[in-house]
Amino acid sequence: MSEHVVVIHRWRDSHALYARYLDHAAFRVSYVTTPMGRQSVPADVADIVEVAATDDLPAVFQAVTELVERHGPPARVVALNEGDLDTAAVVRGLFGCPGQTRAELAPFRDKLAMTTRVADAGLRAPAFADAPDAEVVAAFAAEHGWPLIVKPRLGTASRGVLRLDGPADLAAVDATEPRLVQTYCGDPIYHVDGLWDGTELGPWRASRYLNTCVDFTTGAMLGSVEEDDPVLLAAIGEFAAGVGAALGGSQPWVFHLEVFVGAELDGTPRVTFLEAGNRVGGAEIPFLWREVHGVDLMAAAMAIQLGEVPSLPSLPPREQGARVGGWLLVPTPVAAPCRVVAAKSRPDIEGAPYARIVPPVGYRIPKVGGYEHVGARFRFRGERTAEVAEAILATAAGFRLECVPDSEAPLTACTNAMSA
Repeated sequence: MSEHVVVIHRWRDSHALYARYLDHAAFRVSYVTTPMGRQSVPADVADIVEVAATDDLPAVFQAVTELVERHGPPARVVALNEGDLDTAAVVRGLFGCPGQTRAELAPFRDKLAMTTRVADAGLRAPAFADAPDAEVVAAFAAEHGWPLIVKPRLGTASRGVLRLDGPADLAAVDATEPRLVQTYCGDPIYHVDGLWDGTELGPWRASRYLNTCVDFTTGAMLGSVEEDDPVLLAAIGEFAAGVGAALGGSQPWVFHLEVFVGAELDGTPRVTFLEAGNRVGGAEIPFLWREVHGVDLMAAAMAIQLGEVPSLPSLPPREQGARVGGWLLVPTPVAAPCRVVAAKSRPDIEGAPYARIVPPVGYRIPKVGGYEHVGARFRFRGERTAEVAEAILATAAGFRLECVPDSEAPLTACTNAMSA
């Protein structure tokens, strides 16, 4: 009898092309998914069980139990979305199947453990400490000064990140969950995506954020453009290799690394650790890699979770015509769930993105979280970083989204402010 593989899946769009990564005829592949996620489940599957949310551990455990009763114990449990990594690790332990355990996942999920490993490897990181309460944060400030950043040790998509500019802000510190405090770094933020093969960097790309993920949570658009400056890339690549070894050691992992990139007085690039995820980057990153670079990072992530050696083609160097990609996310102008009443672009920027995911008038945007179910999504490509960044900023300035909440509140236009 063929082996049973359970996939925990939540995307509605085609972020992961599972049928390309695993022969669904050679294995009994079953899925635990949501009603929305079911829309992108491959056709030839052994079984599907729906749950309201894939990060609801009791519901997922019950779903997997049903699948095991019908198809036998799982040989592997796969989860590629960041929000499902913890659930998958627990399920593996409960059913005794191989793969990443909670202990192995901890350095990638707990920001205190993560930053400690990176700093212990001699890589630059902001000063940091555990922050169980406001008193500890105050003591940290007495030593390091203001401003400070306080954030959940376990969290995604900039949830709960606070900037504290002085003692008056200490009242906002939430002691109901484990938190981390660190000194504020004002350097621009980059994300670095690629594969650490256990020895060295495989294919990778570095991108500069236009605005920040925290800005996005407060209503600003979020964009990103791949970097083509060879001096910056050399420094970022060396740092990324250090992080790959510090967090992964000899084990391969697909990474989404975020770093601060500034400059010393002599102009030398200065790279500082922010955080890292053991998974493919979110937003439009998996699409850009497939559509602009012809490389599928999800395939490598899937191979690792199946216990296989990941293999990806190299990316062409700049001098051989490597293209630059970029993306833009538009938040909903009112809190979801809400309904779209208008989505308008200036005619002169209609053709700037090569891909547009714009909800039609009347569409109800659900309250799901993450970067898939936002107001609108755009993807870009070009020959140079400056060219793509200009197209992203022009699209941001020329796009307007109008939504009404379920309570039928007055129309509100989307915030269009972005920084260059």
